[in-house]
Amino acid sequence: MCNALHNTKISLPEKQRVELIAMLNVTMGSMTDLYLQLKNAHWNVKGMQFAALHQLFDELAEKSEPQIDDLAERVTALGGTALGDLKTITAGTQLKAYPAGLCEAKLVVEHLAHNFAILGEHARNNICEAEKHGDIATGDIYIGLVRFLDKNLWFLEAHLQK
Repeated sequence: MCNALHNTKISLPEKQRVELIAMLNVTMGSMTDLYLQLKNAHWNVKGMQFAALHQLFDELAEKSEPQIDDLAERVTALGGTALGDLKTITAGTQLKAYPAGLCEAKLVVEHLAHNFAILGEHARNNICEAEKHGDIATGDIYIGLVRFLDKNLWFLEAHLQK
């Protein structure tokens, strides 16, 4: 098992790196959960907007992967271990669980929009946390994540507006 803090010459104190690694791992797990929920929605959505939503969910999942990778790579750069196993993700996700059998287009979009909003707020709060630790690189990852989440929340919410 590889949970030890690894040596690095990054000039952040060990205590701060440990806190940042934990924060990043929670976000990485939540983003992985979001990715899986998007794939589930892609496979199972039904309704009048099927074609558009089927494609949108797949594109959002695909665009989520680099975000997840950035988070994991920052964890390892700080000397940590990226915790991407299913058990850890399930235990630590910040998101509302994807209901079994959810397939009605409007309900799927509402569920995903809710989770994009939750994760956007989580990421916004972590910008400030990274800054408190003097870690502008981690803060920058969270700024990019907020842009990604807010933009795609807008895409989802547009499907719900009249």
